[in-house]
Amino acid sequence: MAKESPEQSPNVVLILADDLGWSDLGSYGSEINTPVLDELADNGMRFTQFTNTSKCFPTRASLLTGQYAQSVGASKTWRQPWVNSLTLGDVFRNAGYTTLFVGKHHGVDHPMDLGFDHYWGLFAGAANYFNPGYQRPEEALPAQKRPLERPYCFDRKCFAPFTPEKGFYATDEFTDWSIALTQTSIEKQQPFFLYLSYTAPHDPLHIPDEDRDMYSGVYDMGYAPIRQKRIERIKSLGLIDENAPVSDAIYRDWSSLSDKQRADEIARQEVFAAMTTRLDKQIGRLLDHLAKHDQLDNTLILFLSDNGSSAEEVDIGEGKIGQIDRWASLNGDWANVGNTPFKQAKNSSYGGGVNTPFIVRLPKSMITQSTDNSQQNEEKDAAKNKGRIVRYPAHVKDILPTMLAFVDNSYPKQIRNEPTIAPAGESLLKRFTNHELDEDQTRNTPIFYQWQNQRAVRYGKWRLVGQRDKEDQQWQYSLYDVVDDIAETTDISQQFPKELEQLIDMLDAWESRTYAEFDAAKQRREQM
Repeated sequence: MAKESPEQSPNVVLILADDLGWSDLGSYGSEINTPVLDELADNGMRFTQFTNTSKCFPTRASLLTGQYAQSVGASKTWRQPWVNSLTLGDVFRNAGYTTLFVGKHHGVDHPMDLGFDHYWGLFAGAANYFNPGYQRPEEALPAQKRPLERPYCFDRKCFAPFTPEKGFYATDEFTDWSIALTQTSIEKQQPFFLYLSYTAPHDPLHIPDEDRDMYSGVYDMGYAPIRQKRIERIKSLGLIDENAPVSDAIYRDWSSLSDKQRADEIARQEVFAAMTTRLDKQIGRLLDHLAKHDQLDNTLILFLSDNGSSAEEVDIGEGKIGQIDRWASLNGDWANVGNTPFKQAKNSSYGGGVNTPFIVRLPKSMITQSTDNSQQNEEKDAAKNKGRIVRYPAHVKDILPTMLAFVDNSYPKQIRNEPTIAPAGESLLKRFTNHELDEDQTRNTPIFYQWQNQRAVRYGKWRLVGQRDKEDQQWQYSLYDVVDDIAETTDISQQFPKELEQLIDMLDAWESRTYAEFDAAKQRREQM
């Protein structure tokens, strides 16, 4: 049942970054300046083993539905409607909230058909930050991939392509739209759920001129010193154990690069860092807006990334990196730094692909646990919830059952005239509110991963990762004890053959079940 007085319920803001590496925030070890998110972490909690799907659109489907992307139909393509798609929008709408979606969707179902009251944003994947549409007068030709496939929607009115006025920058605009939509709810004294899905810092590497030189000189030293400093800071922050092994670096020897190559690499990371800082600043604008209207302490805030830093290579246009007429990507060497201390990157089932920073700041009502609401007790409760580091293994599919528990609602048996299936995840609400559980790494339910030719399972202390050979299609597996070896540096599959086979069997059974759930739901829909 929905709460009797939803107007008193805390708001919820769920913020998703795009292609942000695990160590790309200051509070996760980075040299990149992210004071807003760092303050959220200092006043809340950081998860060290929170994971996604390693790819943008499957993560977004899993995050919104609480299902594995395989059950929804989003494990291979974003170009088909979702099934088994009760969403976070439905959960909060059923609890009396106004439901708002701003930013990147990357699906074909309109969010307003998925439980959201409003949707303003980029309907598909990445787009030019300055101008995703046609060239404007007195402007360099915007670098584009496929402009007609990059529509923007404002509720039901969509533009393909979308050619905004000059001065547009997507990260800033998404924030403006979020402020405008939440303002309406605040004025109506209506609790709101805002899903704010930024494209930053995904390519194209674009940054307004005023921020272009923000990191000038910072990366002139190359990959190795930056990565080493991150490792030291990650350990000093207590995010991983001081003696924990880290993955081998895979970037090129900086001294082997030509002057031109080094200048190119420096420019890519400088712009990426500036985009991340700009993202942080825009999140700060939103939080300032909430504080101005006395809503910040009445808002649950969650922040994460859709996958690890990306090693994908895209280069379009002849302009300077960072400007409107050049579509450049970060590429693999700096992605290896961004995913410190893990190996591999976006699209991989290894840690570098699936690990995300996950920051949670609780509303005041969830922090104050004492029945005696004296200022002294409130301060004690607040102190216990500051700067927490949570080591519990979790996954994006856990967000929906967590929010269901947060609004104290039952799981509906039907949505949009279709039967639902049980959530695939588990509620993390007790992890949010009980700091005594922060060191617990024991999860009794497995977490599965599969994207393209890689798949994995985390169960207990074990993590199994499989890679399928493109030629003979045979799977090769590695096994890790990720309690002692969080960065998956030592394959122990030969030492534990029984556990290896058990985990492979679990993966096979999971894939069969989730794809069967998709097939059954798709057939039901076709017969309606």
